[in-house]
Amino acid sequence: MPHALVDPESVPVELRPYLGELVRRTRVICGDGLVSVFAVGSVALGDYRHGRSDVDVTVVVAPSVGAAELRELAESLGALPCPAAGLELVVYDSDFLGRPSGAAGYLLDLNTGPLLTNRVSFDSIGAQAFWYVIDRSIGYQAGCLLYGEPVRRVLAAPGRRELSAAISDSVREHADGMGHLADNQVLNGCRSVAFCREGRWSAKRVAARAIARSEPEFRALIETALRSFERPRAEALALPATEVRAFLAWVRESVDAFTH
Repeated sequence: MPHALVDPESVPVELRPYLGELVRRTRVICGDGLVSVFAVGSVALGDYRHGRSDVDVTVVVAPSVGAAELRELAESLGALPCPAAGLELVVYDSDFLGRPSGAAGYLLDLNTGPLLTNRVSFDSIGAQAFWYVIDRSIGYQAGCLLYGEPVRRVLAAPGRRELSAAISDSVREHADGMGHLADNQVLNGCRSVAFCREGRWSAKRVAARAIARSEPEFRALIETALRSFERPRAEALALPATEVRAFLAWVRESVDAFTH
């Protein structure tokens, strides 16, 4: 019997059985309405850290897939034990995903796993769109195909205006929002600035090393954030709050200069 994944070697070994079963269940539930499944986030960018990273998955379905199938999918995948810190899975209609958009636009948004708060949403109205726009941008650049149609055949890249707004909103959320680990605030800021400079998404650790080289005043903070990122989430290092705020203020200025 062929493997459930298009290319098992393209995903971290710790995730292969899980993602294979995720694809299998999704195929059973969606049937002929399943168009494509691909990984985004750290898996796509080659920086998955087992015990620290989430696994981010995008599912594309035909308009024929209805509410009953989506609810069954959420229940089935929510009951599947996740070996990563968590699963963040988003289902889109193929018609929506084939056009550039700055909206959230999902049919199903599922968060589950040992270190995530379980969440199921079938209505994207009022959702913070930047999370989804950035993931779609990463997917268009580097999406890791797990099943079905090639990524760029089903996914349109967000336009520059929509992506610029999403990056600005992301920076503000990580600076002002609650519940973010300090190391991730710093590394996400590095990734945002690196994208603005280079026009391509980098893995957080790659972006952080580049910013540490170019911005010596923040080098010590970034290096501490990198060391913290190597640890499990529960063992993250404490970063000086004043230095983190100063760095995030610089990130905001740098991103605003690019996006405006």
